Amino acid sequence: MDTAQEEATTLTEPKKTVNVSGSVALLEGLIAEGTDTIFGYPGGAIMPIYDALYDYKDKLKHILVRHEQGGTHAGQGYARTSGKVGVVFGTSGPGATNLVTGLADAQIDSTPMVCITGQVYAHLLGTDAFQETDVINITTPVTKWNYQITDATEIPGVLAKAFYIARSGRPGPVLIDITKNAQLQMFDYEGYTPCDHVRSYRPKPLIRKEYIEQAAELINSAKKPFILFGQGVSLGNAEQEFKTFVEKSGIPAAWTILGAGAISTDHPLNVGMLGMHGNYGPNVQTNACDVLIAVGMRFDDRVTGRLDKYAKQAKVIHLDIDPAEIDKNVKADVPVWGDCKETLPLLTALIEEKQHTEWLAEFRAFDKTEQETVIQKELNPGTGEMTMGEVINQLNELTKGEAVIVTDVGQHQMVACRYAKFNHTRSNITSGGLGTMGFGLPAAIGAKFGAPDRTVVAVIGDGGFQMTLQELGTIMQSGIDVKIMILNNRFLGMVRQWQQLFHDKRYSFVDIASPDFVKLADSYYIAGRKISERDDLVSALTDMLNHKGSYLLEVMVAQEHNVFPMVPQGSSVSEIRLK
Repeated sequence: MDTAQEEATTLTEPKKTVNVSGSVALLEGLIAEGTDTIFGYPGGAIMPIYDALYDYKDKLKHILVRHEQGGTHAGQGYARTSGKVGVVFGTSGPGATNLVTGLADAQIDSTPMVCITGQVYAHLLGTDAFQETDVINITTPVTKWNYQITDATEIPGVLAKAFYIARSGRPGPVLIDITKNAQLQMFDYEGYTPCDHVRSYRPKPLIRKEYIEQAAELINSAKKPFILFGQGVSLGNAEQEFKTFVEKSGIPAAWTILGAGAISTDHPLNVGMLGMHGNYGPNVQTNACDVLIAVGMRFDDRVTGRLDKYAKQAKVIHLDIDPAEIDKNVKADVPVWGDCKETLPLLTALIEEKQHTEWLAEFRAFDKTEQETVIQKELNPGTGEMTMGEVINQLNELTKGEAVIVTDVGQHQMVACRYAKFNHTRSNITSGGLGTMGFGLPAAIGAKFGAPDRTVVAVIGDGGFQMTLQELGTIMQSGIDVKIMILNNRFLGMVRQWQQLFHDKRYSFVDIASPDFVKLADSYYIAGRKISERDDLVSALTDMLNHKGSYLLEVMVAQEHNVFPMVPQGSSVSEIRLK
């Protein structure tokens, strides 16, 4: 056994100080934090870490992505389905800058991730050395915390701090930049101590009992209360606490796209999706309720529409772990700071058990209108070109709401979020805040590694797929089983929709040509099929889902089909259009 192998098998809980390299200390720390999978791409400045990783193949699975951006999205997908921290490696310079889009996406969608970048030797910092870039300043706005290590002795402590910050409170991405000399430097390693406290950092606000009482009083006296919930419910592992709160209160509940699945789609009090392409009733009723209870959501503009016309008639109760979100976009009458896993039970204990039957019936009336005007035509068109909605609807029939659905960004994303069924939490993986085209394919790879026993279906448009299609190579090499469904409308569909509706149909550079996706998949040894006829849809979906291993299904859908309902930009949520 060589020295590195000996280190690798004895260092997790050393009984005495052991002399190791910074790279070995880093890998030992990752193992101590429960890391099992790393998404990364090697290069010169991170080579010592990769050299050490060679001896850890039995403990740390490394997935060689084809681009660092793909690594970050895979890390996000892994984190979102597993509930663990995604780990990503990249080298200096372009390797580091390629991480930025994924970091920004993770930051705005509160995804816990630790990215490790290699950096030039410390004595070369600031000299414009080969592949040197100031990744700390570049990533400061898009990380929860970042730090540059130039001395190996810092590695265990900084790594522990990184994981603690990434996963605690409102989760987010952290980046550690390690100079090459620190990766190589030998030092006396005393073992790894997880972090549970950082001075001046309070991940969970103190819960104020008076606000819980005020919130309960408002809820108990409300005639038309309405619950909005976001990803904070699942990030807090508070799905059961939330369900108990909803069922005892009897209040209709609607979700943001990142909140989907926190309670099942078919729950009788689940009234649908909020926001620009959300359901009719939840948007209109936002401006009719008397008490608005927001749980783990941040009132972003896609949800609120025009803020000066948003829920002005309602008293607002806002439950959130991040005090910065309180009063940021919508003024809260009762701010309930804290982890909703803790605040929801306190609130549930004080509210009266009720049924808001008449109020709920108003939502169902809006549902009926939306069904007749939009949904039936979308899901059961009967004739003409296939719609995205009917494809998702057939997918529902076959998966029974059990699959993880990963979407890219665009029309297909809104359609999938609207119509996909989710029986379980952590099943809707999408780029919510940043809206990153190219997210879908690599995120699906990570999602499958995070949930290996579940079926993972990536629903992607023809435009977004071409942004990160090189990750087919990652699928090929790793042998991961991901079902890829491309909904091809030969357009950058959402931009085209806006150009049609708001720019007099001046289609400016939105028609997009595509390669033969099935042949492309075949070149990566991935089976595939293309269909354009409705009669082939069920058999094609069945073949895809039953195929052992990854599969690409291209479905040709209507070229100029629009996603409705829609809240036009600059309009209030109650001005939502059905056509």
